[in-house]
Amino acid sequence: MRLLIKGGRVIDPANGVDEILDIFVRDGIIADLKKVFGPVEQGIKAIDATGKTVVPGFVDMHVHLREPGYEEKETIETGCLAAAAGGITTVACMANTLPVNDNASVTRFILERAKAVGSLDVLPVGAVSKGLRGEELAECGPMKEAGVVAFCDDGNPIMDSGLMRRALECSRKWGLPILSHCEDLGLTRGGVMNEGDLSRELGLKGIPHAAEEVMVVRDIMLANLTKGKLHICHVSTAGSVELIRRGKAAGVQVTAETAPHYFTLTEEAVREYGTNAKMSPPLRTVLDQKAIKEGLRDGTIDAIATDHAPHEAASKDVDFSRASNGIVGLETALPLTLGLVDEGVLSMEAAIAKFSINPSKILGLNKGTLSKGSSADITIFDSNRGFVVEKAKFRSKARNTPFDGWKLKGVVELTIAGGRIVYQGKD
Repeated sequence: MRLLIKGGRVIDPANGVDEILDIFVRDGIIADLKKVFGPVEQGIKAIDATGKTVVPGFVDMHVHLREPGYEEKETIETGCLAAAAGGITTVACMANTLPVNDNASVTRFILERAKAVGSLDVLPVGAVSKGLRGEELAECGPMKEAGVVAFCDDGNPIMDSGLMRRALECSRKWGLPILSHCEDLGLTRGGVMNEGDLSRELGLKGIPHAAEEVMVVRDIMLANLTKGKLHICHVSTAGSVELIRRGKAAGVQVTAETAPHYFTLTEEAVREYGTNAKMSPPLRTVLDQKAIKEGLRDGTIDAIATDHAPHEAASKDVDFSRASNGIVGLETALPLTLGLVDEGVLSMEAAIAKFSINPSKILGLNKGTLSKGSSADITIFDSNRGFVVEKAKFRSKARNTPFDGWKLKGVVELTIAGGRIVYQGKD
């Protein structure tokens, strides 16, 4: 397919581009970018992007697709449909499936299944430990050969410091990052929300900030020791932001992400949205939210990832203490991130970088750019168009979101993956 995207505001942070351009796509590749192309030739599909923003297809480095094993929550197919609707063209899927992606055969299954039913690039993340039990390293070498792009026990922290050290040594050997879920189980066990006045008022067991922060500092120290590549997942506290900032200043190979819910919501959401505000790590305070925004602004936090965690209704429509952690995020990430632009926290270019070239670099991918010759992964959106979030219309199988009914701005109008139109919104 040949496409000509005409007259859009093209923003490509990887190349410092922010101007009105036409983009010509041929055979799945960005063939050229020009101020104006001539008349559209026969056989070329013209796309009028006037007044719209044209950016690299988003790279979400933290997604739970649930397949294999938990297809009642989400499948690779429905997760890809949801991602495409959110302007996302590349997803890195976590290993906490059933069976766990701790060996090359599961990795190959995910890749083959994605090729058969998906429309996007699905990149498996392999488990650090066998069975996510935190006791023995998984088969890192064979998984890398099979196609994983990182290692992570997300959903379970690696409590054994010796095992984490060996994982980071493997990171150095294989050149793939360790994505760390920072949680001290001795401090979180039984906790269901942020520890503080609100948890005491609601009679819910709290999780202190220290539960995340003590593991962040441990992992930064181990990364410094091993010279491995460390990435901190879903940063939620001001203390974690400061620790990561200091680690970077000291020259440690550490990067970090946060999710839209951590800069959009605080612990007060528990009062209003109930179990749809329950997640791990928990929503924190206004001061933490402010620190996360500053961390995004100054580059301490490199990337924005959704931590898309779909659940069937039965997992959420229960007592708060028994409800599953997490919310869906693929279809609301862009407008929530654009809220940071409206607030003046990030420029449009910086916001796009957090969701494209930055996660691409962390994972060592040739993605997140509109460079000539690169894969034609392109998202077109209207940053000024408002809409109301309607969870009933989500492409995801799941509906566990606190944002239902919210009025947001930023509508994805077209998503192109590898030169193919994989999502086209309706006016």
